[in-house]
Amino acid sequence: MPRRFVRESKFRHVYGEAFKRENCYEGIPISKNAWDGNYCAVNSKFVAVVLESRGGGAFIVLPQNKTGRIDASQAKVTGHKNRVLDIQWNPFDENLIASASEDCTIKVWKIPDGGLKTDLTDAIVELHGHQRKVGCIQWHPLANNILASAGFDNKIIVWNAERAEPAIVIDGHTDTIYSMSWSKDGDLLATTSKDKMLRIIDVRGGHTISEHRAHDGPKQSHVCFVGKDRVLTTGFSRSSERQISLWDINNLDSPLTTLCIDYGSGTLLPYFDHDTNMIYLTGKGDGNIRYYELSTESPFIYYLHEYRSSSPQRGFGCLPKRAVDVNSCEVFRFYKLHQNGLCEPISMIVPRRSDRFQEDLYPLTQGDIQSLEAEEWLSGKNAEPVMISLKEGYRPTEKNFVAVEKKQIEIIEMFPQKEPPSNEKELRKAFYDHEDEIRKLKELLQARDLRIRQLERQLSDEIH
Repeated sequence: MPRRFVRESKFRHVYGEAFKRENCYEGIPISKNAWDGNYCAVNSKFVAVVLESRGGGAFIVLPQNKTGRIDASQAKVTGHKNRVLDIQWNPFDENLIASASEDCTIKVWKIPDGGLKTDLTDAIVELHGHQRKVGCIQWHPLANNILASAGFDNKIIVWNAERAEPAIVIDGHTDTIYSMSWSKDGDLLATTSKDKMLRIIDVRGGHTISEHRAHDGPKQSHVCFVGKDRVLTTGFSRSSERQISLWDINNLDSPLTTLCIDYGSGTLLPYFDHDTNMIYLTGKGDGNIRYYELSTESPFIYYLHEYRSSSPQRGFGCLPKRAVDVNSCEVFRFYKLHQNGLCEPISMIVPRRSDRFQEDLYPLTQGDIQSLEAEEWLSGKNAEPVMISLKEGYRPTEKNFVAVEKKQIEIIEMFPQKEPPSNEKELRKAFYDHEDEIRKLKELLQARDLRIRQLERQLSDEIH
């Protein structure tokens, strides 16, 4: 008998492992809105979940270590006048979170270390420009304080959040925008909308480069960039079969490949990991997570496995890759929202016997230091992402934020002005008092040094 060919892959045996109950978050009144949003946003410090609230819009922000049952009196972010539809953490400042609402506004909030002690009602930045509710928001992957929003007025607005003003307004959509995704270099946006079209947009040019019909079904479709010149869409066929399609953005005449999944009714949401080339698919109302590996050669999409659960999911948050647990060979982590108010972390793990750092699983990944400031990117400047190694684990870099609209400046002074130490004993005491600050400064300098080496290599390649 002929032997069955099995494609070799280091991710062929990836499996999902849910956290124990005591390490989950319970008793959260999760939003019941019909909009196909994630309703959860996560970083290394906090877990944020959109709430079902009356008379306004609210979401809860919990420190990562505050697990267990959440008290009904837990402080919330309550500044919106209508329901919140999307929340996104700033990738370069883990204390800043943006929220989009049915009240037509986007707001940026400053969350103190340790979480909220009282309800937060005053945002540090308020963005007004959409005429109808705002369905989704996305921070720029490289430029600080650049935020894109898509509203039900069929417009995309790219904001300079530092100045609290619209920088670019993109028209061209004829119907409701369902989803959008930045390219990894932040030059392009991909969108899907109710008119069933996939569009590739030159953001700084403010116009659509190319467009094509993505899926024929009437339900929502979603898109994400899965490489420099490729996007993946999820949607439905004319016969309501769930599909995923891979596209080359330089030629949208037809997809590179299309896979039919099943006849489930829930919208498939895609999550891509650039470091492993793995795509995860979760369906609203499903209990499983499917995962695939993408390749540059036909058939392009390889099914790996799926995580199964009997509990249907209401939404998902994803931990940034830089914050995963490298000691357990974790390559991705979801935060699954259950309909009963449970937020359950799920680790995707590559089984390895060795307890050493697995360099093949963790190449240099993007850190939390921006490559460009908002004005630099808007002026046309480009840059490479600032990469970090996960070998020693990850610690967030302390940041400063200037909000021009509020006329306030928040600065963290790492070394307040004091009299210099007069003897060795005082010198040792000063060192131990500021040991944590010194460590943070060293990490910042290491990241800057890595960025300088990257620029030197880039300049050398351009010269030669």
